Amino acid sequence: MGRLTDRWTGTRYPRHGVGARPAPEVRAALLALNGPGVRFVVREGTPKEGADLVAEFEYPALDVTLKTRMRLDPAAHEVRVLEEQWEPTADSARRQYGRGPANKVFRQWENTKGSDGRRHKTETFRFSTQDMRNPLQRAVLGAGWTWRGVLFKL
Repeated sequence: MGRLTDRWTGTRYPRHGVGARPAPEVRAALLALNGPGVRFVVREGTPKEGADLVAEFEYPALDVTLKTRMRLDPAAHEVRVLEEQWEPTADSARRQYGRGPANKVFRQWENTKGSDGRRHKTETFRFSTQDMRNPLQRAVLGAGWTWRGVLFKL
């Protein structure tokens, strides 16, 4: 039953033969993802969030917030992960909340006038949920730990 729910929760396992590193090294690898070319931030979690680390992406122009809360479990060599999204509804009247590993692409378009005098739609912004998830997963799996997706409780 476990492998079936792994598909729903986005759980990934490290390759066989990859030795598990200590928890401080996993934490350091996740925090090391911060940098000038990265659109999201990995930070220490607050007691209110109930997580050891939090990866967060916000784009106010589209009213989108993505948050990945992570709790390190050194005994099981796994990082328990709760992925959350806040995005506008179809009518943009309010925000809707979702959790779990959603594969979405957020885009912003602009109408511009081309050299031929016709209007063209040009993409000015693009961000995929995988742009944040993949580097986090690579850091965890590369350290020999399991990326354990959860839907309710860290």
